[in-house]
Amino acid sequence: MAVALAIKDPNRERALIARRAISFFIIVVLCVGVLAARFVQLQVFEHESYQYRSDKNRIQIQPLAPPRGLIFDRNGVLLADNRPSSALGIVVERVDDLDAAIQQIKAIVTLSEEQITQFHERVRRSRRPGEAIVLADNLAEADIAALAVNRHRLHGVEVITRLQRYYPQAEIAAHAVGSVRRMTEEDLRQLEPSEYRATQFIGKRGVEAYYESVLHGRPGFQQVETDAHGRVTRIIDIDPPMVGQNLNLYLDAQLQRAAVTALGQRRGAVVALDPKTGGVLALVSKPSYDPNQFIVGMSDREFRMLTESVYLPLFNRATNGQYAPGSTFKPVVGLAGIASGAMQWDTKIEDRGSFRLAGGEREYRDWSWTVDDSGGQGIVDLRKAIYRSSNVYFYDVASRLDINYLAQFAAEFGFGRNLAVDIGDASRGLVPDPEWKLGAKGEKWYQGDSVNMGIGQGDLLVTPLQIATYTAMIANRGRAVRPQMVVSGAEDSTVDAQSISEHTANLSAEDWQNVVGAMEDVVHLGGQGFRGNGTAWAYIGQRIGYRMAGKSGTAQVVEIRQGEEYNEEELSEFRRKHAWFMAFAPIEDPQIALAVLVENGGGGSSVAAPVAKEIIDSYLGRSVAMQ
Repeated sequence: MAVALAIKDPNRERALIARRAISFFIIVVLCVGVLAARFVQLQVFEHESYQYRSDKNRIQIQPLAPPRGLIFDRNGVLLADNRPSSALGIVVERVDDLDAAIQQIKAIVTLSEEQITQFHERVRRSRRPGEAIVLADNLAEADIAALAVNRHRLHGVEVITRLQRYYPQAEIAAHAVGSVRRMTEEDLRQLEPSEYRATQFIGKRGVEAYYESVLHGRPGFQQVETDAHGRVTRIIDIDPPMVGQNLNLYLDAQLQRAAVTALGQRRGAVVALDPKTGGVLALVSKPSYDPNQFIVGMSDREFRMLTESVYLPLFNRATNGQYAPGSTFKPVVGLAGIASGAMQWDTKIEDRGSFRLAGGEREYRDWSWTVDDSGGQGIVDLRKAIYRSSNVYFYDVASRLDINYLAQFAAEFGFGRNLAVDIGDASRGLVPDPEWKLGAKGEKWYQGDSVNMGIGQGDLLVTPLQIATYTAMIANRGRAVRPQMVVSGAEDSTVDAQSISEHTANLSAEDWQNVVGAMEDVVHLGGQGFRGNGTAWAYIGQRIGYRMAGKSGTAQVVEIRQGEEYNEEELSEFRRKHAWFMAFAPIEDPQIALAVLVENGGGGSSVAAPVAKEIIDSYLGRSVAMQ
């Protein structure tokens, strides 16, 4: 069979190739045209829009936290410092899967479940888009190196270097200086966002809180260029932050440490003032805490130990603890009797160990009362009543006074008020009167209430800061001062007693000198026998090389029923008496006035007076040496 062979047509093939070439050319031209048109659209018509979006992704404005102002004591000792610290943060908006990213980081840096939980809480509270949320604080050098090696895999992860608050004195000055704490959601709602946009911590206690606006400074910003992973490649522009103002305190760090040592392991408080200015020389509350823990972080267990302890280490007893003042209140009662004309310095009574109101059956005892009725101070006038701390004498004085007069008179010494210049959260205490009792308890005022108040008991409450302020007023022979922490406007801390008190104006220079003399006898009068010596003489008076004026106080925590006694040692710890001692020295030119409280410590003279002596010894010994 014959096979037909196809004969090629060269002209037809050339035509086909030409058509295909023309089609391909047209397609290429169209594609190039579309690209050119798009190029023109992007570069000409939409240039500004895309330039803005590009810059927004490439160029960022980052806030810069201002360095916090430093805090120094009166001698230049650093109390609050700033130290560089590195933290691991995540910019949540740059991470697709946050949990996966955390697990990736966990393979490089050790993270606890508590840190991860706290991180998620910060993410929930954060109101600053683009902000790096801290996952781990205080990175070690090894951690920083490991993160640097793996940074190409860790999108949105940053190592943040910043200044972190540090307290060199730790628990020694915690309640005096205060501390900063991490800002809460409530803080973020109340603060000006532009002022705190780069800040993680804010002053929460003491000087740190009161002077927050001064210490904080002003934030700055920097304009930076970033790569595709959000890492900074260069700084375009910078407006540096303004450093917070440094503060110098009246506080004496060495005296502060001496006060802590003098209190030992006992619970209590010490407040020492410069009587001339009102400057706070020492402010101690024990037990205390290390404020650095709130900055570097602590475990749940450590936090619970602080917040749930029955010994309340976070509570500032010096400014917020409110206690019955006991016998330290007696000089106020005596001076009220003098100012009112109800009595004179030579007014005498016979103290047989107990007191009864006219027509009353209740027996009010002296501290020296015994079951066999062998107590009592004998014949006493006001001076002896102060240095022997005769309860019976002050029961009698208080029963003569109008309670409203006594309450108002006590207020002139700072009781029931906060006279401090820059301790805004100091408690006011309570000076009860008939109006208060009716409103608070729904009961009328009885004369027995006045009798109890005469020895600093009943509903009367004071703070150690108030007792120190009142002590300074006596040291100044009637010139009042307002406590203040920071050395500024010292001339405004002195308060003219004539301008704040109608009653103290009725007291003469001789009256003030008499009360100072009686308080001097508390410490220095000895050799008179058991019922003639000053109450503190046996405990401190024989070992003092200067002249001190003081007054002890022992405040009951539990009520003693009629005809009963109790053994202090048999009571549980928190039901025992509080021990007080107030003092100033030297008498002729007072340099220091202080109040010592030992919670549930027992006798004021036996327990608190030696603490006061040790503190004043430390201060005056150095003062003399410096001169």
